[in-house]
Amino acid sequence: MNEMYINDFIDYLKYERKLSPNTIKSYEYNLKQYNNYLKNKNITKINGNDLTNFIKSERNKSKNILTITHYISILCSFYNYLFQENIINTNPATNLIKPKTPKKLPNYLTIEEVDKLLDVKLDKPFDYRDKAMIELAYATGIRVSELISLKLSNIDLENCFIRVMGKGSKERIVPFGDIAYKYLKLYINNYRMKILKDKDSEYLFINYKGQMISRQSFFKFIKNQAIKVGIKKNISPHILRHSFATHLLNNGADLKIIQELLGHSDLSTTEIYAHLANEKIKKDYEEYHPHSHE
Repeated sequence: MNEMYINDFIDYLKYERKLSPNTIKSYEYNLKQYNNYLKNKNITKINGNDLTNFIKSERNKSKNILTITHYISILCSFYNYLFQENIINTNPATNLIKPKTPKKLPNYLTIEEVDKLLDVKLDKPFDYRDKAMIELAYATGIRVSELISLKLSNIDLENCFIRVMGKGSKERIVPFGDIAYKYLKLYINNYRMKILKDKDSEYLFINYKGQMISRQSFFKFIKNQAIKVGIKKNISPHILRHSFATHLLNNGADLKIIQELLGHSDLSTTEIYAHLANEKIKKDYEEYHPHSHE
């Protein structure tokens, strides 16, 4: 392969696609490895079999699926570029198939761990704000971006639901239960004005300046709370969303209902929680069934 084509492609990524330096470096490194393979095999006229054989040779080096998938993406992008620029007449990468990557199951907390995390010590007005936030997050499964951007007008305390503006500006109604209601009402009626002092804000959860609380502040609170109560798992605000969905599913909730509550546009996104439930069933079976092991 003419190395000039690789250089032209790298310039295209740099100046037209404006990819990050690290991404460009990765593309360049992998394409040079591919070019060295072609040189060692004395391949000058490339076809689809040559690409397949190259991918097989990389797999034989014990490279993981994600690395192989990355290689295939790079080769497809490279040959698409050459084809669109009329440098080649046929695209040898047309039939390259990416291997299926295993779905990464999300982390979640057990019910006992959630109870620990929600056990917030209440002294200052900000403690009541944090308690209301974390209770509402677990009660509704909303995203942290949705949580921090809630306005007072989005809360219906009387009927126990919130109006959430999700991805793609799609609005949804999400109910919450008695415990979240208790601490939301306590925060709104008794402590929110103490945080605001002489300021005014339309946002439900506010900082000492009367502004919308940042996601970093909530993340920091959750991390510190997890340390205080002795939870060793990697904690983030999103883990409450995963826990919400997993606990609902484990207790018999319909997957379509969970999809609606989470605001997923596609049911396949929600189905990851079914995998979690299946993993738990399998683990419990192996642990408790007397004939699960020889």
